[in-house]
Amino acid sequence: MRQPRLRRSMTAFVALVAAAAMTACGGSGSGTDSGKDALEAPGAEVLEKATDKTTIEFWHGMKGANAAAIDKLVADFNAQSGGKVEVKAVFQGNYDETIAKYKASVQQKNTPALVQIYDIGSRFMVDSKQTVPMYKFIDKDKFNAGDIEPNIANYYSIDGKLQSMPFNTSTPLLYLNKEAFVKAGLDPTKPPQNLDEIGEMAKKLTVKDAGGKTVQYGFGAAIYGWLLEQLIATDGKEYCDNGNGRKGLATKVQFDQETGVRVAQWWADLVKGGYATNTGRKTDDAQAAFKAGTVAMHLESTGAMRGYIDAAKGKFTVLTAPYPKANSSATGGPIIGGASLWINGVGHSDKEKRAAWEFVKFASSPAQQAKWHTGTGYVPVNAKALDEQIDKDWVAQYPQFKTAVDQLHALPPSVASAGCLLGVMPQARKASEDGLEAAIVGSKPADQAMKDAAASVQPAIDSYNKSVG
Repeated sequence: MRQPRLRRSMTAFVALVAAAAMTACGGSGSGTDSGKDALEAPGAEVLEKATDKTTIEFWHGMKGANAAAIDKLVADFNAQSGGKVEVKAVFQGNYDETIAKYKASVQQKNTPALVQIYDIGSRFMVDSKQTVPMYKFIDKDKFNAGDIEPNIANYYSIDGKLQSMPFNTSTPLLYLNKEAFVKAGLDPTKPPQNLDEIGEMAKKLTVKDAGGKTVQYGFGAAIYGWLLEQLIATDGKEYCDNGNGRKGLATKVQFDQETGVRVAQWWADLVKGGYATNTGRKTDDAQAAFKAGTVAMHLESTGAMRGYIDAAKGKFTVLTAPYPKANSSATGGPIIGGASLWINGVGHSDKEKRAAWEFVKFASSPAQQAKWHTGTGYVPVNAKALDEQIDKDWVAQYPQFKTAVDQLHALPPSVASAGCLLGVMPQARKASEDGLEAAIVGSKPADQAMKDAAASVQPAIDSYNKSVG
């Protein structure tokens, strides 16, 4: 789900990247790793031979029920560690605030041993040269990473090598108001499969009162760049060049090409025709409209599902369908969202690095992922979690969630569905929203709106690449 955007100047952002990379080569305190071995994975023996307890901090950006689930996960790990390791979970604010504090900690040479970073911060984490790539621990232990969902692992991998461990994962869905479909004479078991079909059904689902006021719109969603990224991926197109930033640093975004423009025009046409509501960029506003029953079809993350079902009780039935394709001939699939776990190497002892890895292994196990999934609603990153009885019972209670699992398994991983690795991805996402909004409100033609939006982020891309190149 969306969190508030990071609002930092590009000059400061680039300076942080450069400082992070330089810190990887610099010195650190005694007992910590700052040389060539800093980014290597120590073996289990470093903890087995230890005579004292190893305590590490785990920085995260979860709150509410999700924070409670993290606290339970940490408590369970500490209880089974035999006194060898103690993990202390420390809330750092939302995703943007967490990565901002992490960047500051890099400059101060005081990073946490383990940190949760959102998906679009991945390029920065790789370029910072602060962390031990997860595949090194996997290779060291001959750990079976085959149970990690392939389409989830795909996002956090470069050249097939896992850089961080997926943790909280979401996937986009199409949400439907069952009763609205029935009243409109539509079969809710046959949901729209692409944008054109959504457009046609939206016309039938739009309802006006006797005075001509629209009381139910056929479609509504937040003007959220993540949703556009998904649609581009379903069309098999790459959001940025150089293999979505996986063959090398991406040098430009591509949301101003055919698919992005077509999405912007489709959305603008629906709003102009009165078949879609424009709630703006705030996801809370778009979610509120669906919960209130004033929107019949809606795009959002799996993370919103429980809230929708609870809010709709006694009013209407929430159904889910696979995320729509950009067009009828599209054969791709959407991209995952969420965050992953990164183990810091620079400035940390082998015991600290190993302790972090032990927790990561524990957190990604089937039993713990089943508890995490059922406690938060996130998609379990370990496929075997779905075989746990607690998970089976939960899915039976919330059958709407099965859509997300089926969608995740429907298509093999691809470059398009891996998502774009871009050092300034938060800025790129905001730029795409600028373009979408300009088209939707009619201030610019769709093609010009998306072209201008892509051009606006180019200086930031160039500056970032220069800093790490």
